[in-house]
Order: sequence, then structure tokens, then C-alpha cells
Amino acid sequence: MKEKNVRNTSYEQRTHLLGRGVSALTLLLLVGAPFVIGAHLGAMPDLGAAGRGFLSVGLVWMVSSVVEFLVYTPMLGSGGSYLAFITGNLINMKIPCAVNARDLAGVKAGTKENEIVSTLSIAVSSLVTILVLALGVLLLQPLTPVLSSPVLRPAFDNVVPALFGAMAYKYYRADLRLAVWPLVLMSVLFVLLPSLQSQTSIMIMPSGALAILLAWLRWKKER
Repeated sequence: MKEKNVRNTSYEQRTHLLGRGVSALTLLLLVGAPFVIGAHLGAMPDLGAAGRGFLSVGLVWMVSSVVEFLVYTPMLGSGGSYLAFITGNLINMKIPCAVNARDLAGVKAGTKENEIVSTLSIAVSSLVTILVLALGVLLLQPLTPVLSSPVLRPAFDNVVPALFGAMAYKYYRADLRLAVWPLVLMSVLFVLLPSLQSQTSIMIMPSGALAILLAWLRWKKER
């Protein structure tokens, strides 16, 4: 048991060391790329204009980033979180892949087993994404008439709702009484205020808080 705890501690330390280092390097490359390209081409960006542009949209996305970190990190564990946030596309790809892999493996969130499963699933998802993107670039020209077809447009516009609707039904079915109120409330809000559709990450917080409150109230009632 002691040896297992030592191995787990060593694994966590190496994970955080590597994850923080690669995250810092990724952030440096992302932020530094425009300045390096600008210096090379002699066309440096206007820092004042860039700052004003950041203030107009960056503050909103900073809130969204914090919410996503607080929501997704407990689901993925340290290794999976580093991989997911570095490679990106969490909502569309990484989270569904990790949740599905966790369910197939029969492990619970917050356990060491879940961290291993989520890390492996996100790593495989990232490699598959790179492979698909490479094939997409190679086949972009011959497939352009098919992809731009108006017949397929509705399908592409509804990929994400279809994906998350199918995943959500599994959890809604487990407790419809608890799921119906957040679902109805968010649906009404999005219908009455369509602009909220661009703030999906932020709306996770009030809907999640409502679900937790309802679960707690029912637990208190059934005690």
C-alpha cells in the first residue's frame, strides 16, 4: 500500500511538472507567434488596438475559461485536464470522449482509475483529431463541392446539439425529476434571449447550481 502511494505521488508530481511546463510553452507560442511573424515581416501589431480588442471580448472569455476549469478539471483529473486544455476543443470533442470512456470502463469521477482512463482517451482523441485534420487538408479541394452542399448544411449546423443531446439523455433518464427543471429553464432562456447561445460555457454555472440545489433540497426532504 505504501509503495502504491509513493508511485501515485511520483506520478502526480511528474504530471504536474510536465503539464505546467508544456502549458507555459504552449501559451508562449500562441501569444508570441503574432509578434514573431510581425517582426519578421516588418508589420508589428498595434498594441493599443489589440488591447482594446481584448477588453471587448477577452473579459467574457476569461470568465468562461474559469468556469470551464472549475467544471471540467474534477471530471478529467490532472493528466486529462492538461492534455485537454493544451489541445483544445473540449466541449465538442475531449469532454464527450472522456465521459464516454469513463462510462465504458465503469470508473467513477475523482478516482485514480478515472484519471488514467480520461488521460488515455483524450490522448487518443487528440491523435485521431490530428489524423483527421491532416486527411481533411489533403482532401479539402476534392471534397469542397460535397461539404458546401446545401443539402448537408443542416447536418453540419446541428452536430454539437445532436452529440450532447444523445449524451445528456443518458443522464436525464437516470433522474428525470432532477433534470427537467434546469433543462426547461435553460431552454426558455435561450428561446427568449437568443444572444445567450454564445455564452454556453457561462450558462453551465447557473444551470449546474440549480441542479445541485434541487438535489440538495430533495436529499433534505428524504432524510
